[in-house]
Amino acid sequence: MQQPEASDKRAQADLVIVTGVSGGGRSTVARALENVGFYVVDNLPQALMVPMAELAAEAGGAARHTAMVLDVRSRAFSTDLAGAIKALKDRGFSPRVVFVDADDDVLIRRFESVRRSHPLQGNGRLSDGIAAERELLAEARDLADVLIDTSHLNVNQLRHRVEELFAGEDALRLRVTVLSFGFKYGLPPDADFVLDARFLPNPYWVPELREHTGREVEVSRYVLGQRGATTFVETYARLVNATAPGFEREGKRYLTVAVGCTGGKHRSVAIAEELARRLRDLRVVANAQHRDLGRE
Repeated sequence: MQQPEASDKRAQADLVIVTGVSGGGRSTVARALENVGFYVVDNLPQALMVPMAELAAEAGGAARHTAMVLDVRSRAFSTDLAGAIKALKDRGFSPRVVFVDADDDVLIRRFESVRRSHPLQGNGRLSDGIAAERELLAEARDLADVLIDTSHLNVNQLRHRVEELFAGEDALRLRVTVLSFGFKYGLPPDADFVLDARFLPNPYWVPELREHTGREVEVSRYVLGQRGATTFVETYARLVNATAPGFEREGKRYLTVAVGCTGGKHRSVAIAEELARRLRDLRVVANAQHRDLGRE
């Protein structure tokens, strides 16, 4: 008899099973699911579907959203997907099956463009491999809750389609990290924008401010009160706000705006905190982090 707690965990698990024809776009679907917070297990043998679902339910947290990608590359692949799904449902799971498909002529062009043979082609033609796979996957296609035909979709359109189906609005929004740093410690390698705050007077040379940081009111007021500081912050806040919708359309979910000064203690910290605050006022999801604070 199932324990109530275990049953609840299974009911709350968000399981997606992705399958479909080779060349149809399974890998793009998998990456799109990762973008919206799913833990993706690729090339999973059918026999491991139930154990994997149980592990995901028990782990909870981010693993509660798990996608399992099945395809004919696995030697353990079988046609009894219906039995595997029934086994999941019998244990209290509610999996959703996504089948990715495309027209034969489109699949042939895709394989020829990358000069790859079909996994089931053997010594025959591409069309033979595609036909064999369609026969193998016929039942899986009939079981699909979501059928995505990628014949006329590019990669970005397919990704957007998956995100529309499986992501909440918050998961699709761009998240901005405003990262302060010290130039003397090197540029942050993950920065998308680099802003230089060294045009502002350095509080280090003000004795009563030297030991304080840009997170403290006295230093922040000093930095932001300098000529050009407010304009600097406002300009970049508008820039990030203006470009955010475009980044979201292109599938970028995280943006790092790095703000540097000499040591990463005063000016860059104060500017980063203020820029993050102004971005939040513009309804951009933003937070401030300080890479080099405390190194001096």
